[in-house]
Amino acid sequence: MKKLMNALQLQQSSTEINKGTIVVADDDPAILDSLRMILEFHNFTVETIADGIVISKLETLKPQLLLLDISMPGVDGRDICKKLKSVEATKHIPVIMISANMEVQKSVKEAGADDYLAKPFEMQDLIAKVNKHLSN
Repeated sequence: MKKLMNALQLQQSSTEINKGTIVVADDDPAILDSLRMILEFHNFTVETIADGIVISKLETLKPQLLLLDISMPGVDGRDICKKLKSVEATKHIPVIMISANMEVQKSVKEAGADDYLAKPFEMQDLIAKVNKHLSN
């Protein structure tokens, strides 16, 4: 953890302003904490959701991007993504799906996700994907 903090502090620029809000939906508290820390060090506001009740929360939070775990208790992230992409209020939000299962990449695209990130991932890969979808 100390190594991660040091790396983040080296990359953070004190002159950067807030880059917007990212919602992270994952049932693993450690993943939520790690992603929050990484993204906040890169000047994003982060809201976390630890259950599958994502759609209603997105309509009120109005994030610039969603990081969505595929496997959450009682819900499949791909189903959430399909629903988000079919609703006018949320279809424009880029969705990066996250999973430890490397074999789901095709089904993620079929669900309408904008990108995919395999667990475990490197901090640089996460930030590169986030910046890519926020610059579009």
